[in-house]
Amino acid sequence: MIFAEMGFQVYRSPEVETDENNFELLNMPAHHPARDMWDTFHTTKPGVLLRTHTSPGQIHVMLQLCPQPIRVILPGMCYRYEAITTRSEIMFHQVEGLAVGTRVTMADLKGTLLTFARRLFGADRRIRIRSSYFPFTEPSIEVDMDCIVCGGRGCGLCKRTGWLEILGAGMVHPVVLRNGGYDPERYSGFAFGMGPERITMLLYGLDDIRQFWANDLRFLQQF
Repeated sequence: MIFAEMGFQVYRSPEVETDENNFELLNMPAHHPARDMWDTFHTTKPGVLLRTHTSPGQIHVMLQLCPQPIRVILPGMCYRYEAITTRSEIMFHQVEGLAVGTRVTMADLKGTLLTFARRLFGADRRIRIRSSYFPFTEPSIEVDMDCIVCGGRGCGLCKRTGWLEILGAGMVHPVVLRNGGYDPERYSGFAFGMGPERITMLLYGLDDIRQFWANDLRFLQQF
């Protein structure tokens, strides 16, 4: 609802993806070290995998809508072969946001993220933006919010830091724009990705992401 009121439309993309869409067209060619950031489930068919993030949807929507301006939300399930902890699961939901146009700037990205955070969590929450690295955005940022569970004092959920990462974002890399059919000399864009489970944990003060997949009706019926 928050993003819909900001003019974003919902776009669905497949959960089973090609290596080309999941990595190569997102500026991660074969043997690129950034691929190690995503522990991937491969299928028995070469070049076909379970998507590790919703970012491949950027390529789908750009190729479909080019050269029109874009403002979409891409929700869906993602899969990663990693340890199950209070903060991570092998399958999880993600929401990707993408905006492309002729005058899209970092200021537009910051304004969108601030509006979202304040609408969902309240104007009194503290947020910090820090530099990061994603191969498909340049520059890249991560956005943290003070931990609702402990009030910023430090707990197991926030690894005793008082902060919990809520999303990653950045300006769409020129290579990705070009792979989506847009001339990076004329067009620019921003993208962001967040996990609804992590957002829900913050909103309701939950401390274990595994509860979402435990099939405990006492937990699920609260929502």
